[in-house]
Amino acid sequence: MSVGCAGPQPQESEYRASIKKWHAQRAERLMRPEGWLSLVGLHWIEPGRWTLGSDEGSDIVLATGPGKLGVIERQGDEVWFSPSPDAGISIDGGAAAERILLAADVSGAPTVVRFNDGAASFVLIERSGKLGLRVRDANAPTRTGFIGIDHFPVDSGWRYEAKFTPHPPGKTIEIASVINTLEPMVNSGVIEFEREGKPYRLEVIDEGDGALFVIFADRTNGKSTYGAGRFLYAESIDPGHVVVDFNKAYNPPCALNSYSTCPLPPPENRLDLAIDAGEKNYLGPH
Repeated sequence: MSVGCAGPQPQESEYRASIKKWHAQRAERLMRPEGWLSLVGLHWIEPGRWTLGSDEGSDIVLATGPGKLGVIERQGDEVWFSPSPDAGISIDGGAAAERILLAADVSGAPTVVRFNDGAASFVLIERSGKLGLRVRDANAPTRTGFIGIDHFPVDSGWRYEAKFTPHPPGKTIEIASVINTLEPMVNSGVIEFEREGKPYRLEVIDEGDGALFVIFADRTNGKSTYGAGRFLYAESIDPGHVVVDFNKAYNPPCALNSYSTCPLPPPENRLDLAIDAGEKNYLGPH
């Protein structure tokens, strides 16, 4: 198999239908009550004691919820929450009345604090030592006003059966983010493909589940596509080859709202190539 060959291609009509189905499933995931479109706030927490609620006088002013939701206390790397009486709060599905230590998202089982009759919630997130509250609301304008995401026309010429070369175990790559962090991430291998006789490479990130995750930038960014790049998952064929289908390139959450902590493409994945495939820039409310 040659590096990055564009064939054999699936039957064209079936292929187009499969990509359209993928796009529809992607939109359905975004529209879920706790999908990316429901984000309404991201509040970083410094050490100390902070009142929390939608009242303008709160130390941390929320976009939704009771005027006085409760009190947040950060002590070192621990964050505690004390709910206000009659705020209608539930925590992890049960009624809440006492001070509770919040588990962060990196634990794999974050504490979910719900209010507004369960329509809104917050969780504690941790990013490179920074601790913050990520707030969601199922009635967020970004969700209720979602207009769908435009795509380039489906083109099987952007589907490649590419060479995959694993890196030695333990190799990492520095990944920057929109919140000015820099974090080493597991760099499991490199993908190689050709376009019009020119070779290209994409470094792959393993987020812990073994999937082949790619963060890339190309010459469409800031024009027809989101300025900070796009995401893509490659699909393994065998130990040395993968399918890279740019028709499945999609926007990071930061293209849809202002409260995400998206990683940015590493320098190695900034391609001198206009990839006219996959999702275009989102033009709806965000």
